[in-house]
Amino acid sequence: MDNLTMVIFRIAFYLIAAAMVLAFIRFLKGPTFADRTVALDGMTVSGISIIVFISMFTGRAIYLDVAIVYGLLSFLSVIAVARYLEGGL
Repeated sequence: MDNLTMVIFRIAFYLIAAAMVLAFIRFLKGPTFADRTVALDGMTVSGISIIVFISMFTGRAIYLDVAIVYGLLSFLSVIAVARYLEGGL
């Protein structure tokens, strides 16, 4: 990769890390259970993005499979929590 691409990836990585920190603060501070659930989902999306970045930098496609499985588990857990909050579980 050329120098400009590395700079753009580095900036994007730092922005994703900042988003994860902000979501973690919302997770700790959230007044309701729903706020904490949304913050946790935001952290998992940021985590998936970081896993994809690691896959790009190392050149290993197996990390993409890990990111897909992590995303599916995150989606299912958010659905389960939403059903619990509505009283349907």
